[in-house]
Amino acid sequence: MSLWQISKQLRKMRRDWDDRARRNAKYYVATGREDWTEEDFYRSGEVAVEQHGHTDLTNICQSRDPRQMRVLEIGCGAGRLTRALAQFFGEVYAVDISGEMVKRAQQALRDFPHAHVLQNSGKDLSVVPAQPFDFAFSYIVFQHISNREIIENYVREVNRLLRPGGLFKFQLQGYEEMETKSEDTWVGASFTEDDAREMAERCGFELRHQRGQGSQEYWLWLFKNRDLD
Repeated sequence: MSLWQISKQLRKMRRDWDDRARRNAKYYVATGREDWTEEDFYRSGEVAVEQHGHTDLTNICQSRDPRQMRVLEIGCGAGRLTRALAQFFGEVYAVDISGEMVKRAQQALRDFPHAHVLQNSGKDLSVVPAQPFDFAFSYIVFQHISNREIIENYVREVNRLLRPGGLFKFQLQGYEEMETKSEDTWVGASFTEDDAREMAERCGFELRHQRGQGSQEYWLWLFKNRDLD
């Protein structure tokens, strides 16, 4: 795909997610309910972080004190998970392509001065300060990106920011029967196990664990190679 095509796709992605944020940000972030209360919405984020973070601290923290860790979240939406991450980790950076979502996330994080929410380009992390991160996380984000090049560039960018040995844990679309169109900003590109492993290797990661192959909840544990830094 040409740079012009990618740029066009990113503009559409930003417009669509801005529109979704204006219509019902909480629903489009977490489609389990259309009428989320503030309390229930952010509590659901805490539950997700407990499920995918607190139960996996050996891989995530690697004997580090969470309060001394700097973490990165890709695709923060309205800050549902970001708040939960900020309650546990010492410093949190979160990015999203939608300016409307970023406004809502910044408001949600107003009482967490160690949490920073930034609007990014939708394909890279150049907006994030170039400092070593201990852990990177993304959930219910890449399943909405129909362009594999964009997803892989995010993985490469995380490698640039992550400390050697650090973990990037994320979920993407693994349902192979899913049909995706390039202009779609809701149904994301599907990855097989071979696709995921090859992407990890190209981007300087070791795919050490995985779960949910063949389903929408395809989780990857990518550890940054130590000999690349």
